[in-house]
Amino acid sequence: MLVLPLVSPSKTSVAEKQAAARLHPALRTLPRSSEGQGPGATAVVYCEANFGALDGKTANGLVRHSEKYEILAVIDSKNAGRDAGMVLDGEPNAIPICRDLTDALECVDGVPSHFIFGMAPASGMLSSHERGLVLEAIDLGMNVVNGLHEFLSDDPVFAAASTAKNVEILDVRKPRAKKDLRMFSGRIADVTCRRIAVLGTDCAIGKRTTATVLTRALNACGVKAVMIGTGQTGLIQGARYGVALDAIPSQFCTGELEATILEAFENEDPDVIVIEGQGALSHPAYSTSSFILRGSCPDGVVLQHAPGRTSRCDFPRMAMPAPATEINLIQTFADTKVIGLTINHENMTDAEVGAAILLYELELGIPVTDALTRTPDNLVDMVLRAFPELAEEPAAVAR
Repeated sequence: MLVLPLVSPSKTSVAEKQAAARLHPALRTLPRSSEGQGPGATAVVYCEANFGALDGKTANGLVRHSEKYEILAVIDSKNAGRDAGMVLDGEPNAIPICRDLTDALECVDGVPSHFIFGMAPASGMLSSHERGLVLEAIDLGMNVVNGLHEFLSDDPVFAAASTAKNVEILDVRKPRAKKDLRMFSGRIADVTCRRIAVLGTDCAIGKRTTATVLTRALNACGVKAVMIGTGQTGLIQGARYGVALDAIPSQFCTGELEATILEAFENEDPDVIVIEGQGALSHPAYSTSSFILRGSCPDGVVLQHAPGRTSRCDFPRMAMPAPATEINLIQTFADTKVIGLTINHENMTDAEVGAAILLYELELGIPVTDALTRTPDNLVDMVLRAFPELAEEPAAVAR
């Protein structure tokens, strides 16, 4: 097993901050627009005491990339007064972090159209304080975007408040009616383009970010790619195709994902479909990875791993698996192949990332990169090495 010397996970080193500051433009320049949500869709994101942390992954993702909403401010009293980009990636982005909702409204000089709950707590529920805050936002005339398992539109108090103020509550995880849910049909065999799933060795490890960077990089080099979102954050960001798998009854998970992939294939005629992963196949707390492997039947898998993470997120007594172990499990569970490993550089210096890339390539015999601190061209090369026929497409050759 590969063993790497790592810095203490409780501190962020200067070298780590410098590595974050060198984020490649493939992610740094992702647009923050209101496209797809109507004109003037602006938002403040609530992420109290969690911005930049694991439970703040929805807010983190929105600050990095949002096609639906222009993010005007983040609420987090712990980081109040700082720039959101500096906290997240060491690169300023002019999104202020504010003490509370009142402070946020003063910072943005008006009332945004949307209030987004930007945290993903393990409970999936609002606290009593957070209920009051959401009701305050509704009273101010803000639409509410909620990614929790608690559906606010079904709550009589929130429903009455939103009706009174003529605003919308969007429960992103709320599935369609059971009578409309789709079963697996086997029609995934009709999808003739390459399908690549981005899985991980843990939850909240960067699978969605890597999938986003990979999709953009492929499109930039002339290989038409479409991403399928499978969690609440990707859907809030504006994924054109997606389903919040962890809110779907298990009998329908593979069918809903299969149907979503079919829609993307038939509508877009892509060369590659990239499927965002959830959880980890080896993680006993999550079953979504198994549904993703079954429903998408991927031709290849990119595995995301955090060498600096000693235990599973939210499970301190559960050690992180080695990439080789997870790769063996994935390739045993499904008729697919792991085509590359991507590094989550949390708690690592840039030198440690470089060492991990070299050592894992030697150990695993597959390409290894970091989607954020290394060029996205490495991700493209990873895919073309596994599927060389993609490089033969006229647009791809022009690269």
